[in-house]
Amino acid sequence: MRRTTILLLATLFLATGAFAQQPRPVTPRGPLDAQEQNNIAVFRKVSPSVVHITTLAQQRDFFSRNVTEVPSGTGSGFLWDERGHIVTNFHVIRGASAAKVTLSDQTAYDATLVGVDPDRDLAVLRIAAPREKLQPVPMGSSRELQVGQTVYAIGNPFGLDQTLTRGIVSALNREIESMTQRTIRGAIQTDAAINPGNSGGPLLDSAGRLIGVNTSIFSPSGGSNGIGFAIPADEVNRVVPQLIQHGRVIRPALGLTAGTEQLRQVLRLPKGVVLIGLQAGGGAQRAGLQPFMRGRDGRIVGGDVITAVNGKPVADLDELLSELEERRVGDKVTLTVWNGGKTRQVQAELGSD
Repeated sequence: MRRTTILLLATLFLATGAFAQQPRPVTPRGPLDAQEQNNIAVFRKVSPSVVHITTLAQQRDFFSRNVTEVPSGTGSGFLWDERGHIVTNFHVIRGASAAKVTLSDQTAYDATLVGVDPDRDLAVLRIAAPREKLQPVPMGSSRELQVGQTVYAIGNPFGLDQTLTRGIVSALNREIESMTQRTIRGAIQTDAAINPGNSGGPLLDSAGRLIGVNTSIFSPSGGSNGIGFAIPADEVNRVVPQLIQHGRVIRPALGLTAGTEQLRQVLRLPKGVVLIGLQAGGGAQRAGLQPFMRGRDGRIVGGDVITAVNGKPVADLDELLSELEERRVGDKVTLTVWNGGKTRQVQAELGSD
């Protein structure tokens, strides 16, 4: 009887609203601060230019032997121009048989490969999308950057598209290694969270301009731990137009073959580029340089070692190539050359690789 009475009283209280809970009133927050407003403005301005790239690989069925294409990886990219060119990292599309590009409105397009530069970890794709969907990222300059500036990364970490992270430029002029083991100089270091899937996406300044292409993280665990790297925008702006026009980067060259570091050490030669071969008609041959070679008796005949370009020392082939890339085909350079303990200077004209 007592239990019945309690239940009836509880029902009565509920019916009259004595125990009913009402939503709490919302406290007005006031305007967003300047930093928040800029975060939102940058994302709204640039996110329509950032794309999600899915790479495909061919797979053969074990029983039917039919070949199908299956997803093999994902990455990020961004719209370069209104003709549908898209910039991403070379390592994002490396080894893929095809790629699909998904725009911010979730429409997807088959992509064609335009050109690659593995030495700079850059690639250009193209999609046939309506022009009104193609909003290029505003171009900035990495030359003006200062440590401490605010930066933003937009990409698709772990497949989560249209993700914004914020940080600062934590260091400049870093050196990172490309997939071809060439050194990429002038890389931007940032603490903006960059995770797998961010590769190929844009690094932006506080005005929403492109200042770099996110390319790698330094992390034993594979996740962001505060150190990410981006290819500087000035380098991107130099390479991408060539990829669009030629499908590759046409680099100035001397037309030479260099020996290994092991050979240099065995022969006890000074730091520099040990010549072991010359291209017929190349700039090095026309300048009168001589390679190391074997004589008829099998002994090594001494040749030239390039130790500097226009007075700047070069310790190996990578440094020589980096110096030449700052110039154009047809330019002339002064080479400091060591041979048999003597040093001379010769002038050479740069050809194309």
